[in-house]
Amino acid sequence: MSPLTRIFLSAKNAGFLVLLLLAFCPRLQAQEIPADLLEDEHVREEFGVNKFTAPSIRKIFEDLDSLGDLPYEKLKRPIPATTPSDRTRLALELGGLIADGFLVVEAEKLLDLEAVGRALWKRAKILGAGTRLSSHTKSLLENSALGDWKQLKEELAKTQKDVEAEMVLLRDVDAAHLISLGGWLRAFEIACVTALDPFDEKKAKILGRVDIAEYFLMSLQTLEPKIQETEHIQKLTAGMEKLKNMLDVPETKAFTKDEVEGMNTLINQLITTAGETLPKASAKTAKSAKVDKDKK
Repeated sequence: MSPLTRIFLSAKNAGFLVLLLLAFCPRLQAQEIPADLLEDEHVREEFGVNKFTAPSIRKIFEDLDSLGDLPYEKLKRPIPATTPSDRTRLALELGGLIADGFLVVEAEKLLDLEAVGRALWKRAKILGAGTRLSSHTKSLLENSALGDWKQLKEELAKTQKDVEAEMVLLRDVDAAHLISLGGWLRAFEIACVTALDPFDEKKAKILGRVDIAEYFLMSLQTLEPKIQETEHIQKLTAGMEKLKNMLDVPETKAFTKDEVEGMNTLINQLITTAGETLPKASAKTAKSAKVDKDKK
């Protein structure tokens, strides 16, 4: 049996919220999170025991420290101009933006942080956690002016935890898990690009975390059945299964450049799938409708 046997849910009051989830979400199965992804300070101060949490994007980025300087110009991406109408895509995008925030801080490109902070607040507000996030957005902007790297990382980590906690209170634990997944997908993409720029076998070794891929795959498999049936979630699940197999190699085996490029291609596809908007045909139809209206 897989060692992944308990789902750990992020919340500030773990005991109460777990009971709440058991009452409203009896379908949840248990799944254990890789120990090094636990938010230790959060667990110690608020949980007392390390049983209920979700992977911290900060912990994921701490793994990237061994990669050295990140090729920021190759990794930066524009903030999406519009927000997804689908709640699951919105959660995935929010997680990716938190990861973008960590990237900006790691690369010390603070001029780009304000746009990330405002985009985070906008999406959290739509999800229903805007009030919690407003204070973090203000702190991000203040500390970016001071160049306080440590505090900036703390605020980004609190951003994830507070939004996830609010999702649990709203009985939307699926969104909490998708926020973490969105952050990990972006972080994995960053790791792939960095390991390839130029290719370094030692840097590529950090990618070999099949346990994390397996955790997120099982998280997708415990989503609400109706959510699991959506096309983009099915594609994400299939892609995560493929990525897990690519990562499932002996610890002594080093990834080749071709293998890392293959994983990078796959993760790009998954990120695109997570953020896809309406198909172009729909946009064309909308344009045609406008033309018809103008004629009238």
